[in-house]
Amino acid sequence: MNIIYITSEVVPFAKTGGLGDVAGALPKFVAELGHEISVITPFYRQAKAYCRSAAAEQRAADTGISLSVPMPNGAVTARVFESVLPGSAVPVYLIGNDEYYDRDELYFDRATNADYEDNCERFVFFCRAALETIQALHLRPDVLHCNDWHTALIPVYLKTLYAERKPLSDARTLLTVHNLAYQGVFWHWDMKLTGLDWGLFNWRQLEFYGKLNCLKAGLVFADLLSTVSRRYAEEIQTEQFGRGLDGVLKERSNDLYGVVNGIDHSIWNPEVDELIPAKYSADDMSGKAVCKEALLNGQGLPRREATPLVGVISRLAPQKGFDIVEVALDELMQLDLQMVVLGTGDRRYHEMFKAAAKKCPDKLAVNLTFDDRLAHQIEAGCDMFLMPSRYEPCGLNQLYSLKYGTVPVVRATGGLADTVVDCDGKSLRRRTATGFVFEKYNPVRLLAAVERAIETYHRPAHWTQLVRTGMAQDWSWHRSAREYIALYEKVTE
Repeated sequence: MNIIYITSEVVPFAKTGGLGDVAGALPKFVAELGHEISVITPFYRQAKAYCRSAAAEQRAADTGISLSVPMPNGAVTARVFESVLPGSAVPVYLIGNDEYYDRDELYFDRATNADYEDNCERFVFFCRAALETIQALHLRPDVLHCNDWHTALIPVYLKTLYAERKPLSDARTLLTVHNLAYQGVFWHWDMKLTGLDWGLFNWRQLEFYGKLNCLKAGLVFADLLSTVSRRYAEEIQTEQFGRGLDGVLKERSNDLYGVVNGIDHSIWNPEVDELIPAKYSADDMSGKAVCKEALLNGQGLPRREATPLVGVISRLAPQKGFDIVEVALDELMQLDLQMVVLGTGDRRYHEMFKAAAKKCPDKLAVNLTFDDRLAHQIEAGCDMFLMPSRYEPCGLNQLYSLKYGTVPVVRATGGLADTVVDCDGKSLRRRTATGFVFEKYNPVRLLAAVERAIETYHRPAHWTQLVRTGMAQDWSWHRSAREYIALYEKVTE
């Protein structure tokens, strides 16, 4: 099949979150399984900087294609550039327009501390430019794989303004929701920017409480829908997690699938990781002890032979569970553990962790930044990893932790529930346990899960079994890519 992956961000060109990671990995693994795939993304300032850097395998080449993209106030020009995903032959087509994309950030205006006011226009332009690019390059796609609200108008265009245009009219669409919290909701007059008929602005299609909702449009018009875990696919059909779109998702429940994201074992794998002090495997764990000692030394924490080291790598926000961590933190610090935190987020949680580290300098080390090398070292050097999320569409750090033999302690939500098997008597006997899971979202259950983990840590035979079972799990992109290919085949039937 010929698949075109259309995304607002892709690693290493530009990234703000997990969507960029997925877009930088999935196409490569789909290509390895014998399919033709290409990527279309905006040519942001961040992408230009990457293409000029020494890290880029191929500079962005001007294809010579200049597009005249229809917009309400007249045609807008886009220039098409081409590069490749590193380590592959997958082409990346970059849509250039400096007025829209030559900015410090992808979506967020630092000057106003808010989203860019013209985000609707910027991504309407990108959707239409992507379709014009496909035609200009004479690509013949079987599937257009759209992602999140930024590309969710493409399924609408294919069934309206582009319905008679070959070969686009023969293509089918898959829309993946990476996080339902981000929907692309704009005031109703932005409907004019889309160029679509106002007849579509109704409660069953594009209208959402008097506003334009781009993601809703895609959920209604796409041929098939997916999200990033099976549990999350169920959760978003409920009022609690549906963010006002649960009714739409329930109507399309037969077309909605959950595929857990994968991890790239050429990057996240303790057997080959160049960013950690010592490599190791499930058969020889001696290197993990070296990694733990190096992490403790690097973080200024004293070595305590029988004390587990707990890692946290996260955006510090309520969604990630830090409101219940705040309530439980004093009691956590009284347990037999040490903790290393890496991340940035709400000032409130910055201050919380700084105060706790000052109070317990021998138990807590806090790094209020993002550091990729340190992230690898935490995954390799810690015994446990804490992810108490309120909701988590998929989650990647629990998958990294399983691979690194760092036992996850998680809340049963979204992808966390799909990928971590709670350790109890039955799962230990069956050798299926991979971590510790708590159901109810409150600090008492969080503390109880951590206490269960510490108790098991002091039973070496059980702990070793738990670690090895986790390391044996296959959460690679090869598995995820095969599931996506099954969806591509389904949508083209």
